[in-house]
Amino acid sequence: MSKLGDLGAKLYRGEVGYDFVGKRFLWYGVSILITITAIVALAVQGLNMGIEFKGGAVFTTPKTTASVAKVTEEAEKASGHDAIVQELGTGGMRIQISGLDTDAAADVKKQLAADLKVTEADINADLVGPSWGEQIANKAWTGLGVFMVLVVIYLAIAFEWRMAVAALIALIHDLTITVGVYALVGFEVTPGTVIGLLTILGYSLYDTVVVFDGLKEGSKDITKQTRYTFSEIANRSINGTLVRSINTTVVALLPVAALLFIGGGFLGAGMLNDISLSLFVGLAAGAYSSIFIATPLVVDLKEREPAMKALKKRVLAKRASAAAKGESPDDAQGSDDEPQVVSQGRQQPGRRR
Repeated sequence: MSKLGDLGAKLYRGEVGYDFVGKRFLWYGVSILITITAIVALAVQGLNMGIEFKGGAVFTTPKTTASVAKVTEEAEKASGHDAIVQELGTGGMRIQISGLDTDAAADVKKQLAADLKVTEADINADLVGPSWGEQIANKAWTGLGVFMVLVVIYLAIAFEWRMAVAALIALIHDLTITVGVYALVGFEVTPGTVIGLLTILGYSLYDTVVVFDGLKEGSKDITKQTRYTFSEIANRSINGTLVRSINTTVVALLPVAALLFIGGGFLGAGMLNDISLSLFVGLAAGAYSSIFIATPLVVDLKEREPAMKALKKRVLAKRASAAAKGESPDDAQGSDDEPQVVSQGRQQPGRRR
């Protein structure tokens, strides 16, 4: 067995582990700080909306000897707006300029032809109106709202309302961080970005549901034992699925990282950045929130119940009693549970959980 597999087995059996739940306020603080940073970035810098949302023109030139930097300079001089220029495989240039109307686009096309020393007829100009991007955004918001409602209903039925609330908060946390990163780095928000944001919702929810499923199984008949509190069982559930979460997240991040850093960064295929950045940040944030946010939130909500408070009191009392007798905490936790009375009137020793 590999070292990672051996660690996963030990985590699953509870032989080793990290106290995620016990240190939850530290991670809450980290998440709040990151979220505030994202909100401030959105408020101060805003999002760099793509041409599909603002409208403008896209010019495609024939093969030219001019560099990307030179074409960018000429395009911005001719239009008076910022230009995004990408070199095509044919040797031509794709020039994207936001905020141009039909008359202005015609003038820019004529000026580009003169500056690049090509005929005006060889430059293809496509005008993009903002209404198309607005329709996409509206449909995306509708889809997001429907998704959130369905998630809450499903989790409330399959698990309980506390888990549904925690999962919803984690999803909002992931989306806020992802959008905030776009504001910080200044990448364009395109329809590809919207697709990426909607895609990460499923990935973000996956790890959360896996941990919740382990927690649901581990906390079954929890009040009939005095070995663990609810928070301890929740922490064991996180540790039990930790290696699985790491493996699935790393495997999902590798191809996305290749698109973002190699395709978009090293090879200069900037059009890959819009969707790959949202996927990369969203996947990482989703894995983080399922471990450090969602499950600890369930613990905070669940331990407000009188039954969980009473259970915690019994567990701590039992451990204090064992300590007074000179027994180690492991001996106290490892002892048999209290007897349970069966219908025939006999006592049946409690099972180890």
